[in-house]
Amino acid sequence: MPLSSPPAARATEFAPRLAALLRDHTGKDAFRLEPDTMGVAGPELADRILAARRATETERPTFKPLHGRSIERNEASSVMRIIGRDVREALEKPLPKEADLSGPWPITGHLFLRDLILGDDPYRLRILMSRNLELTPKLTWSVIAAGAAIPWRKKPGARTTGISGLMAEAAGYHDRRYAMGMYRRAAAPLCFTVSTLVANALWLGSPFDDGVSNRNLIHEAARLLPPSWNILRYASPEYTALDERIGDGDDILVLPLLSHRDPALWEDPEEFRPERWDHLDPDTAPGYLPFGHSSERCWGRHMVMPLAELLLDLIRGAGLVVDPGQRKAKVPLVGLLGVEDVRLVHGR
Repeated sequence: MPLSSPPAARATEFAPRLAALLRDHTGKDAFRLEPDTMGVAGPELADRILAARRATETERPTFKPLHGRSIERNEASSVMRIIGRDVREALEKPLPKEADLSGPWPITGHLFLRDLILGDDPYRLRILMSRNLELTPKLTWSVIAAGAAIPWRKKPGARTTGISGLMAEAAGYHDRRYAMGMYRRAAAPLCFTVSTLVANALWLGSPFDDGVSNRNLIHEAARLLPPSWNILRYASPEYTALDERIGDGDDILVLPLLSHRDPALWEDPEEFRPERWDHLDPDTAPGYLPFGHSSERCWGRHMVMPLAELLLDLIRGAGLVVDPGQRKAKVPLVGLLGVEDVRLVHGR
């Protein structure tokens, strides 16, 4: 399904399941996806569903139980505060003078952020940022098991991150393994999300007009290609009372992928038009859920925007653009929704 973007010949190819969702269900309120799963894209029904109750621990993508151990909200909040401080400190440091952000995206942006935020952490922690670990959970936990085998303590005066302190303070093997799992849960999705979001913006709109703000570019990219393209809620009695189409055993899949393109909500919904955000509030725009529902926003969104804007500042300042010879990019069906292998080159 092609998207309007400069140049007009640039096309985005969605994985078959995603393409089928866009083709068959855009503009619909609610529809059956599976015998036990309802899809919801209408903004009013989605709002009622997501406000009906808080997400359970198994519905929270970042803070699901880890090694069978529940992650309480207080602990999750504390971890996010720690990584938030690490991000602020990274943004206050001088940027690498020789950083070259040309090449394949989102991996180039991911590696830049990893080194910017976590570059002084020990290798056994930084390796947890590898995108290759997304291939299988078994590989992730094998790396964690090996890294947790030997204790590690921070040296006095070391410039390691606060989030690495979880590992340094762990008392034994099982605690170290848990700490390393939490490190990946907190740090990796942040770098994955930011680099994916920027890669999406580059693909959809590069080269950008000088007068367009980075903020608008990010929000418009998050509209057309929201990294968190679905929000899962398991069957719950609250939902059957909201809509007669929802059965007692139905799980719910709220789909920002569709509500972000609903022609009843957006003018020229398939076009990349960052200027629309001059007059829209991303916190209140109906059906716009890139960071979740107002009742339970993503805790990392206050870190995503400044990091994404930083990357766009560097890219635009260096005169980098999407390779004019690249005409197609694929959007695979993986955890985060985004184009893969966008080639960034120096503009001519």
